[in-house]
Amino acid sequence: MMACNASIPLLQDVLARGGFAITAEVTPPRGADLSHTLEGAAHLRGRVHAVNVTDGSRAMMRMCSLAVCRRLLDVGIEPVLQLTCRDRNRMALQADLLGAHALGIRNVLCLTGDPVRSGDQPKARPVNDLEAVRLLQQVQAFNAGEDPVKGFLPDGATALFPGGAADPHSASWSGLKSRISKKHAAGARFIQTQMVMDPERLRRFVGEITAPLGLPVLAGVFLLKSARNAQFINRVVPGACIPEDLILRLEQARDPVAEGIQIAAEQVEQYRPLAQGIHLMAVRAEQSIPEILNQAGILGLDDGLG
Repeated sequence: MMACNASIPLLQDVLARGGFAITAEVTPPRGADLSHTLEGAAHLRGRVHAVNVTDGSRAMMRMCSLAVCRRLLDVGIEPVLQLTCRDRNRMALQADLLGAHALGIRNVLCLTGDPVRSGDQPKARPVNDLEAVRLLQQVQAFNAGEDPVKGFLPDGATALFPGGAADPHSASWSGLKSRISKKHAAGARFIQTQMVMDPERLRRFVGEITAPLGLPVLAGVFLLKSARNAQFINRVVPGACIPEDLILRLEQARDPVAEGIQIAAEQVEQYRPLAQGIHLMAVRAEQSIPEILNQAGILGLDDGLG
């Protein structure tokens, strides 16, 4: 997967053509050494269209997403900058958006961010000057060449490709529908979901909420490594709903890691007819993503475009 040198990012291009998009994600290091993160991303080359870089996931300190995205571009991997509103006021967010564009980063996933109280530095002060919808509106304004104070940007409009996140398992269907409508109106061009555990829920989410808006969805698939790992996620990740039957499969498996890969591959196969893409999450196990795709019958990017 080479980063696209043209003005249109590869992710944007494949979605515009109605192809099946494949993204994955990496987590920045809790330190200043990027070597392990880049090693993980290297396993994704040629297998995904773009790689998300998380931004303080679970409200924990990590290297900034912007720096990692630039390094991914340097090694020929198209990044998706995740940008959260929790830690920055609007001026800082505006600066990061313009800086990302100047560095050649085009894909941006606009997020509100996990609350500080859920992280490991609960005494930190949250900012939340904006939230995901208003951040999308800011991207939309920059793409129209608008200055946030008055007039227009002196060097012209940006060409960012913004997306939003969603949880199809949300307890409030009406609230979810309203939120997605607002993100679409604010300029979201695609939706990446949190982990999906029920294909029927995904079918309903796409059919009733995103398809009428013409909004492509990349369904979230999370690699479970063990029953204990699944139970931990259910306990600490907001909105996680890994069912007991999958936890039991992992618990009874002779090789839980292989079982987790098989479960993820099954989900990819189930979601492929329902969404316009998949978003693979394998925390610190990016080397397993090619095997998930292989078992799901996606042997290369061309196989994922149909």
